[in-house]
Amino acid sequence: MRIVVDVSPLARARTGIGNYLRGMLAGVAEAGANEHELVAFGPSGPRGRGRIREALAGLPVDLRLPLLPHVARTAWSRAGRLAIERVVGALDVFHFSDWMYPPQRGGVRATTVHDLVPLRFPEWVQPETLRMHGRKYENAARSCDRLFVNSRFTAGEVVELLGVPEERVVVAYPGIDPRFHAEGVSADLGGPYVLTVSTLEPRKNLPALVEAFTLLRQRRPELTLAIAGLEGWEEKPLAAEGVSLLGFVSDDELARLYRGALAFAYPSRFEGFGIPVVEALASGVPAVVSSHPSLDEASGGATLRADPDDPEAFAGALEEALAAPRGTGVEHASRFTWRACGEAVLAGYESALRD
Repeated sequence: MRIVVDVSPLARARTGIGNYLRGMLAGVAEAGANEHELVAFGPSGPRGRGRIREALAGLPVDLRLPLLPHVARTAWSRAGRLAIERVVGALDVFHFSDWMYPPQRGGVRATTVHDLVPLRFPEWVQPETLRMHGRKYENAARSCDRLFVNSRFTAGEVVELLGVPEERVVVAYPGIDPRFHAEGVSADLGGPYVLTVSTLEPRKNLPALVEAFTLLRQRRPELTLAIAGLEGWEEKPLAAEGVSLLGFVSDDELARLYRGALAFAYPSRFEGFGIPVVEALASGVPAVVSSHPSLDEASGGATLRADPDDPEAFAGALEEALAAPRGTGVEHASRFTWRACGEAVLAGYESALRD
């Protein structure tokens, strides 16, 4: 197969969606054992092209990176003219991203839906995101032969909210980068700390975590709460005694932060899957995770669960985690590999070609 994947989200600093996209490509390449031609199509600006090249370095993909600003990508998708084949040539599969959905003449049409937060909770996303995803969801539900999702929970959301038949929805769980493991150098933040990893946005529920940590720190004043992640649009203040905002960190530094943490906290109100949970478990860290069912698959039976909007309950679970043995979630985390993700994606393409 000649598989064209839109990698334009990699033009920005990588968070969950970018990491999934990069990992999925690596998994497809590994699972396909060089039997397929992979084309990474990434229209972007000059700086974005550099980021895409860096993100995909070492992968056996043919890079097609035309200069095309975001506004032009949006216009292309909305106009519904100029098939993707005119730009990249003949193809068997076109897998588009969150940012654009240009038309195609033939072959399998696919995309990945990471979550349906903009539909479930429009108040938790920025207006631009709401507009962009609303158009993508409509196009995907109408035109895609396969919609890939990163959990069974999100599969149910796609069937319910987008009206997509179950047979067109394929679960392709994310994998864990090999750098996230329990052995190796740990970060030193000058004292014991609890770690959380997320973009600073409302659904991640970080103000509630800060409140829970403040309660915990009354009993454990030596602790720091380290928050790693990009700045977002969380309007409530996160500043409090013992709270350290680390900002965006590299994957290597993140791996060290996981290993050095006494516990990991993830109070999100809603997720597509929850990759940081599994990264923490792979790193051997006891984890306290929101009790929302969207995090059931990432957590397995390997985490402590607590109501994300009950600071006292979350503080109590964190205190329990501080005394818990390390490494009990490693086996659960080991089932999530990018090769398995790639195998699921290839099987989805192949079944669509047979339909």
